[in-house]
Amino acid sequence: MSQQQKENKAIRRPMKSALPVQKDGPRINEEIRSREVQLIDNTGDNKGVVDIQTALSLAEAAGLDLVEISPNSNPPVCKILDVGKYKYQAQKKAAEARKKQKIVEVKEIKLRPMIDDHDYDVKMRSMKRFFEDGDKVKVTLRFRGREMAHQELGFQLLNRVKTDTGPMAKVESEPRFEGRQMVMVLAPR
Repeated sequence: MSQQQKENKAIRRPMKSALPVQKDGPRINEEIRSREVQLIDNTGDNKGVVDIQTALSLAEAAGLDLVEISPNSNPPVCKILDVGKYKYQAQKKAAEARKKQKIVEVKEIKLRPMIDDHDYDVKMRSMKRFFEDGDKVKVTLRFRGREMAHQELGFQLLNRVKTDTGPMAKVESEPRFEGRQMVMVLAPR
């Protein structure tokens, strides 16, 4: 074979084998890799550290499965129980936790520096309702045209909002400028 033919020949690399699929949930029965396990039987009694074959035979005698509850401890903690029932209980627990979760939304209230008293009161009522629902409120104060020359009016208004919402909310971020508007974030207490 000439030198040029050797250079043109493609190099073949072996194909990589696919990684084993990670199973969700705990390891059961023969999937447990440890030689010894801390065993808890189906009545809840701690049997101490036993070898894996003894644990598997006890589980088989009870007509149940050996489930690895705590894989990171040394030796791993395994319990004799019904896998289907265990997974069902875990699923129910996760659903209950999701149900109790509250998603905190950020509601926005827009104000102007020269807002009228009645308009201000209406905005405060809606802010109070948001706090009762457990939502955060972003107060945006927009300046137009020459109003930028009187930024102190904006600070006064936001301080008034801060004092009026004091009992029901705490200031999460102090008033700050973002371009032509001032922004302040309040969170419920």
